[in-house]
Amino acid sequence: MKRLIVTFISIIALASPLTADEVKIGVLLGFTGPAESLAPNMANGAELAFKEASDSGEFLRHAGHGSKIVPVRADSTCVKKPEAQAAAERLITSEKVSSIVGALCSGVTISVLQNVAMPKGIVLFSPSATSPALSDMKDNGLFFRASPSDARQGQVIADLLKEKGYKSIAMTYTNNDYGKGLADSIENNFKAAGGKVNIVAAHEDGKADYGAEVAALAQAGGDILVVAGYLDQGGKGIIQASLDSGAFDHFFLPDGMIGPSLVKAIGDDLNGSIGTVPGTDSDGSKLFGEMAKAAGFEATPFSDYSYDAAAMTILAMQAAGSSESQKFKDKVFDIANAPGEKILPGQLAKALKILAQGGDIDYVGATDVTLIGEGESSGSYREILVKDNEMTTVQIR
Repeated sequence: MKRLIVTFISIIALASPLTADEVKIGVLLGFTGPAESLAPNMANGAELAFKEASDSGEFLRHAGHGSKIVPVRADSTCVKKPEAQAAAERLITSEKVSSIVGALCSGVTISVLQNVAMPKGIVLFSPSATSPALSDMKDNGLFFRASPSDARQGQVIADLLKEKGYKSIAMTYTNNDYGKGLADSIENNFKAAGGKVNIVAAHEDGKADYGAEVAALAQAGGDILVVAGYLDQGGKGIIQASLDSGAFDHFFLPDGMIGPSLVKAIGDDLNGSIGTVPGTDSDGSKLFGEMAKAAGFEATPFSDYSYDAAAMTILAMQAAGSSESQKFKDKVFDIANAPGEKILPGQLAKALKILAQGGDIDYVGATDVTLIGEGESSGSYREILVKDNEMTTVQIR
């Protein structure tokens, strides 16, 4: 009899870990395409939050155990809308994800939101889609973003250009929702500040030769070339063609151009260029950097915003007591803003316990999060200077 009891207990012990519920969350990022160098560490950032919550044993606890979060990656390509929609559809219908962290780029984010997430009733939480068009878009309360809108970035860029003494600019932008929205914001704000915009011209990603585009920019001229593009394809190609022809040797790099791969590709000639990227120098930012290093990856641009997007998704689920998008979407603002216990990276277990007990939290996270109307994030920017072949932070704006 004792042997039977021991055997029965052993079977239960072995089976118990397998009875924990699994919650699948999609990680939809541009693993290929014009910003592909950013995607791996962005995914790592999101998955770091998922692991932290799963390991705590506090996420959606019932029957004496916590639920486990299973991330499912998919490629949004950054710019190919049909492929992005198909990837999102697959995550929802085949993988049965409860929500999606993504996408990386604005155009495919808009496409996925309108054609997949909204019809399916699934929350889409982007770390990095910054187009101003998303601010006023109908989303049925299903869209959130961790990074601030380019309406704000355009103001910051115009201020920085004027402070540095630039009186005129030439500008090129990647021909999509992100590039057009950002270019419009920069142009309007720079003109309002008394600056002159000599030319605003679109470029396509993935071309082998940007000589014609650069020739038109050079003919118009300007004190600096603003490249509102992507660091791994079109934007990089514009800069290299400008340097090769001698058209420009000094560049302004908005957020889509910020990342180690651009410096590696261009080399010494990029030194002296300036730029902006969402970010802070907060305690949460420092903690995230340490956590990323311990996990074996680098805290590159938007990886911190990915951690925050993932964390806010998890915490909203906990507050709602459900992983269903239609139930937890209304809790995102509650967990992201005051009042409540302030929560930094590495404190998700604490936050999950507070929420399970009916308490309030104020998720500060890695990027000093504050959500404002319609899923919008306020935020600050790092002023970037390329120096000694590195993108260094000069100050926070």
